[in-house]
Amino acid sequence: MEIGISTFVETTPDVRTGEVISHAQRIREVVEEIVLADQVGLDVFGVGEHHREDYAASSPAVILAAAASQTENIRLTSAVTVLSSADPVRVFQDFATLDGISNGRAEIMAGRGSFIESFPLFGYDLRDYEELFDEKLDLLLKLQMSEKITWSGKHRPAIENLGVYPRPVQKPLPIWIGSGGNQESVVRAGLLGLPLVLAIIGGSPLHFAPLVELYKKAAEHAGHDSSKLKVASHSHGFIADDTETAADKFFPPTQYAMNKLGKERGWGPYNRSSFDAARSFEGALYVGDADTVAEKIIHLRKNVGIERFMLHVPVGTMPHEDVMRAIELLGTKVAPKVKEEVARWESVQ
Repeated sequence: MEIGISTFVETTPDVRTGEVISHAQRIREVVEEIVLADQVGLDVFGVGEHHREDYAASSPAVILAAAASQTENIRLTSAVTVLSSADPVRVFQDFATLDGISNGRAEIMAGRGSFIESFPLFGYDLRDYEELFDEKLDLLLKLQMSEKITWSGKHRPAIENLGVYPRPVQKPLPIWIGSGGNQESVVRAGLLGLPLVLAIIGGSPLHFAPLVELYKKAAEHAGHDSSKLKVASHSHGFIADDTETAADKFFPPTQYAMNKLGKERGWGPYNRSSFDAARSFEGALYVGDADTVAEKIIHLRKNVGIERFMLHVPVGTMPHEDVMRAIELLGTKVAPKVKEEVARWESVQ
């Protein structure tokens, strides 16, 4: 069982002061967060790609590389790389470079992304949304498996027996598929034999158990050993020294971020009752003290089959010291309890 962090490097206004920190400051803070995550023994840190004012990470590989030389063990991944609007050759080169700097700790989490700003920015048509991802994933997987490739497609110039460098330390460089719970994307990951990350950010996490089963069946149908394929989750949450403090600190920035996004997407208002329901034991928010969060992660592992849990923190803008404390508690209190209980449970299965 692996435990880690994911972030979108948000720069929304501080709900207490109205201050908006610079992109540069937030990026530097995230590097410090990655370094601390490594120091407290967490397994993985993911940085998500976005191309809008309220997120500072348009280039996750660069941020992860800044932390790579200051860390020793933690795995470093995108969360996600918006592959549909990216050049797979450049993506592979960036993460192969990160793999070299980190001596074999880089990963790519490929996805469509839930925002569309990158499509017009890089000259792509949203009408090609599905086709772009399929084609570019095909190219990325060929780059993963071969130093020299020959490839042709509709949305990118062909490649004729050309080498792509540098080559990564890992053989192969890990590529995960990120999914919001779409059956088609889950089946695709299984058929390709790729590890899967599920964004479990609403409703009951237990509703994702059938998707994990569908993923495993698709993998087996394609001839892959499903026991060797990892399933991860990405879920919003926050940890403090007591549960009520965690809830009271996490709710205001989460409400701001969710309502801002909700206005763009036509959602209803996000209020404290919605928040409190989601942080219940059966909900999708992992908010509370170390014991509360650990018990929810253990429940997720036992009932859904997740083998990697990534706590997404913060949602919206929170004080850097509060985020650092949450990371410290995740590494020193939550992760040991989860790993001990999961190991005990698995030994009697």
